[in-house]
Amino acid sequence: MSTAPAASAAAKATISVEYAKSGRSSCKVCSEGIAKGALRLGASARDPRGFDSTKWYHVACFPSSSHPIDPVEKVKGFDSIKEEDREEVLGTTEESSPKKVKASPGVAENVSISVEYAKSGRSTCKGCSESIAAGALRLGASIRDPRGFDSTKWYHIACFPSSTYPAFPVENLKGFDSIEVHSMEDSKGTGNNIEGVKMLAGDKRAGPVIPFSVSDIKQNYKDATLPAHWKVFNTVIFREQDDGLQSSAKIAAFDFDGCLAKTSVRIVGADKWSLLYESIPEKLQILYNDGYKLVIFTNESNIERWNKKRQQAVDSKIGRLDKFIERVKVPIQVFIACGLGKGKTFPDDPFRKPNTGMWWLMREHFNSGVTVDMDKSFYVGDAAGRENDHSDADKEFAKAIGLKFHVPEEYFGEAANI
Repeated sequence: MSTAPAASAAAKATISVEYAKSGRSSCKVCSEGIAKGALRLGASARDPRGFDSTKWYHVACFPSSSHPIDPVEKVKGFDSIKEEDREEVLGTTEESSPKKVKASPGVAENVSISVEYAKSGRSTCKGCSESIAAGALRLGASIRDPRGFDSTKWYHIACFPSSTYPAFPVENLKGFDSIEVHSMEDSKGTGNNIEGVKMLAGDKRAGPVIPFSVSDIKQNYKDATLPAHWKVFNTVIFREQDDGLQSSAKIAAFDFDGCLAKTSVRIVGADKWSLLYESIPEKLQILYNDGYKLVIFTNESNIERWNKKRQQAVDSKIGRLDKFIERVKVPIQVFIACGLGKGKTFPDDPFRKPNTGMWWLMREHFNSGVTVDMDKSFYVGDAAGRENDHSDADKEFAKAIGLKFHVPEEYFGEAANI
């Protein structure tokens, strides 16, 4: 049978992107519902009967091989969605095979939440499908099975789906009083367990529960190589040391894109950036001279998403940051969160803002044990949840940590005063 008519119809389809207006549509690939407010892609074609027919898809399921969407900027509605969602749509051009996804869960009722140390290494996390090590801290969601017994789903702390299983107040969790306040010496590397549960059980802000070992630091990010002064831990690429960089109790932290540098998600290249404010070099120098450690915390999911162009994404982001530091002439520590936000088939990356994993990594392991003075430290970022902001990730990041928050125009603009 000839496939020409189908191919022709696909070629004529108009591609659009939007947030689902209701929860009634279903994905044409996985047949699961598309939740109200969820990002969806549509392929509209003229039906022979004289009306437009639209097939809707989860972004992860979109069949880009049969419905090419390059250039993605011409997709109807692309300019109306949030910046981080644009990155997700851009990622569909890198993946030609659709993925099976699950429907977004609602809030579960009549569930009992508990916390404990795993009694063995046989349990598997329902969030990431990885094993939970014996002795590792885990959260469980127990519900009465219709067959008459209790069924418990176990999760790593960082993978716990708090949107489905609200766990506040955490002090009321079964087993909460039995976990240790500190266990830095144990082999699990769970750190301050109570703080970790409080931070993660409700909103999954990454805390000291993330295991860390120097042996886990790598030179490559998957198949992408890095310059010698950049390293990798988990889904974070970081520039740990710089000539003149000193650990400090005073942290001046910044977002990069849209805060320190003017960039575009549509354009790649180490030279494709400019200073957002001319006052930036001088103000950073003043902070450095005053004993602050300067740190950049930036998200860059394209590094994870662009599996066929990952090296290009790495070279572009790292190149921009290196050239920025060259331009401002002050030493800066940098952390890049490469992981993805919560999707249908994967949990929220614990290092991606507004989760606080990057801050935890800096504070616990890359500040020489110096305690951070929260009253003197602050964070500057452009994603503050205002009308034209792409998100509130920066504001929520600072809030979760307990840092004073500023937007770049008030900190670097003409009316700003240090």
